[in-house]
Amino acid sequence: MGERRVDIDTVAALLRALVVIVVVARLLGLLCRRFGQPEVIGEIIGGILLGPTLFHGAITRELFPADIRPALAALSTVGICVFMFLVGLHLADGSLGGHGRIAVMLSLGSTVVPFVLGTLFAVGLVGDRSGRSAVLFCLFVGTAMSITAFPVLARILTDRELVDTPIGGLALATAAVGDVLAWSMLAVLVALSRGDTPPWRVLLVLPFVAILVGLVRPLLARLAARPPVTRVPGPVTRMSLRAGLLLTIVAALVLSSTATSWMGLHHIFGAFLLGAVMPRAGAPTLRARVLPWIERVDRRVLLPPFFVVAGFAVNLSAMDGQGVGLLLLILLVAVGGKMSGVFGAARLAGVTSRHSAALALLVNTRGLTELIVLSVGFQIGLLDQRLYSLMVLMALVTTLMPGLLLPLVYPRSRASRDRRPRAAAASAPLLEKESML
Repeated sequence: MGERRVDIDTVAALLRALVVIVVVARLLGLLCRRFGQPEVIGEIIGGILLGPTLFHGAITRELFPADIRPALAALSTVGICVFMFLVGLHLADGSLGGHGRIAVMLSLGSTVVPFVLGTLFAVGLVGDRSGRSAVLFCLFVGTAMSITAFPVLARILTDRELVDTPIGGLALATAAVGDVLAWSMLAVLVALSRGDTPPWRVLLVLPFVAILVGLVRPLLARLAARPPVTRVPGPVTRMSLRAGLLLTIVAALVLSSTATSWMGLHHIFGAFLLGAVMPRAGAPTLRARVLPWIERVDRRVLLPPFFVVAGFAVNLSAMDGQGVGLLLLILLVAVGGKMSGVFGAARLAGVTSRHSAALALLVNTRGLTELIVLSVGFQIGLLDQRLYSLMVLMALVTTLMPGLLLPLVYPRSRASRDRRPRAAAASAPLLEKESML
């Protein structure tokens, strides 16, 4: 009887915690949205406020007792796996917007420059690390500096009605190609950091990708293209087909994440790979029937616990002058590396100064994607709590920057002049010889 009472209390505490998490994330997200900022900023702030930063962790201990934290961690894991599945899906759909050469140049600039600067910067933070651990730490910091938050960037462009401008298409293409490079590097680092995993398991990722492309993708395409059964017409049939698709995708997501985790990679890579190989044939049907449900549940229920779990490791209560100085250095490297790499590559490609500055600001967005990378680094021991906390603040600041500075660099009046119908957006002027400043 006592054990049952404990279980009931634990479930009640978990439900209470989930209600608090969802409400705080929603309210702060809407508040940020009212001020023209992405909702993810409010969600990150909410995770920090519910963590140990305030009142020496009294809020955290009261709302999130130790016995419910494993359940919250499990929910957050599901949330980021679904999120990475959606990231892979949207990256696979990315278009170069008619500026393929420029997009590749910008992607290299947005990845290589911050990676090199971040790696060199990390050499000064190695501390008592040595040998392999020091090398992995430096490479991880460089990789973390190279990330762009593709979904947050897409939301910013949509909110500011820039999706159908050449700036919007080029920014998304740059983020897509650059993030594939950064995620690939992160996968290598995770595999190298797990010394207990046999090397042959990691090599299995190549045949695993081949199975996803050659077997899973065609099966999902056929399932998505299957018409409703005519002998049982009506909404019941449509609902059954939708449920079948949803269950199939969920099962594939679980299996793919489990497989990459067993191979020595993080489970998020399995989710990402599955999203990246989702079929284009039948995709409109698939999205209309299944993906809105997945995105809505993930955004409102599964992801908010991740911000809180990530916030458990963020403790800013002991921030001193040295910490502020280190934060400023991190911002200088992160912002300077990303923006100089994008701006320089854009200017070399002949893009106008105004457009180059706007692209640099947009691609500098990090958001939730950066939080996932930092959480992976913290979990595998490449980041300590202090550096993790400061880099979370860096992710927050770089996500704030486009909303604050983009109207100055690329005002709506200029965006309206550049805006074209979707069919013509790819050919809208970006190059200096075709554009007037």
